[in-house]
Amino acid sequence: MPSGWFTGGKSGLLLLLCWGFMAQAQTIPTAAGTGSLPAATAQLTVEQVVSKLQKKNAERATALQEYQATRDYGMQYRGFPTNRKAEMVVHVEYHAPNSKQFTVVSQSGFKFIIEHVFKKLLEAESDATADAESRRHSALSAENYDFSMAGYETTPEGGRYILTLIPKMKNKFLYRGKIWVDAKDFAVVRIKAEPAVNPSFWIKRTEIEHTYEKIGQFWLPAENRTESVIRLGGVAHLSIEYKDYKILKAEALATAENGRGDE
Repeated sequence: MPSGWFTGGKSGLLLLLCWGFMAQAQTIPTAAGTGSLPAATAQLTVEQVVSKLQKKNAERATALQEYQATRDYGMQYRGFPTNRKAEMVVHVEYHAPNSKQFTVVSQSGFKFIIEHVFKKLLEAESDATADAESRRHSALSAENYDFSMAGYETTPEGGRYILTLIPKMKNKFLYRGKIWVDAKDFAVVRIKAEPAVNPSFWIKRTEIEHTYEKIGQFWLPAENRTESVIRLGGVAHLSIEYKDYKILKAEALATAENGRGDE
C-alpha cells in the first residue's frame, strides 16, 4: 500500500472521512419523495427558502441546549491490498454552545481504522464544535454557497424544496450537490453531494448522503453514508447511525411557518 494513503496526516482517506463528517455537522430526516414537481411549482423563491433556512437553523441552534445520543460507526474497505472493517459505538453528550463529550462504549475490528479514522473523526468534531470560525466556514449559508431551485417534492411527511448548491470557495468541509428542505420547518432533511475539493490524488470519486430526523422540535442527524472509490481499485464505505436521542434541556421554538412566507 502506498505510504500515507491509509494512515492520516496527508492521507486522502482520513482527510476525506473527516471532511465527510464535518460537512454534515449542522443542525440541518429521511424523506424519499413520492413525486417531484418542476421548480416553478415551488411556493417560495430560492432566496426566500435560503433566508428562512438560515434563520430557522440559527433559532434551533440557540434553543437546543443539551442532549445525549448514541452513535454506531462502521467502516468497510474492500480492495488493495486487503479487505478491512471496524465498528465502534459512542455515547455523545452535547452542551450548548460549544461542547461535545464522547465516550467509547465498544469497539471491534481493524485497530488502525478505530484509532486513525473513528477517533480522529471524534477529535475533529470536538475541535470544530468549540471553534466558532470553523462552524461559520462550514455552515450551510449564503456566505459559503450559491443556491438555485431544482424542484419541489410532495411526500407523506410534507413538502420539500430541492435546492442545488455550489460552494463559493475551495474548502474541504464544503460540498456541491443537492439538499432537500422541509417546507414547514425550513430544516434540511437530506443531503446528496460530493466534496467541493478532492482531498487526495488517491481518491477517484466520493459520494455522500446524509439524512436527518425530527426529535421533538429539533432536526438532528439520523444517518450519514460516505462512499469513496480509490484509484487503485478499492472502495471505502463509512457509515454513522444516530439513535437514542434524549433532549435534556431546550427552549421552546416559535410555531413553524406554513411554507408560503411573507418576506
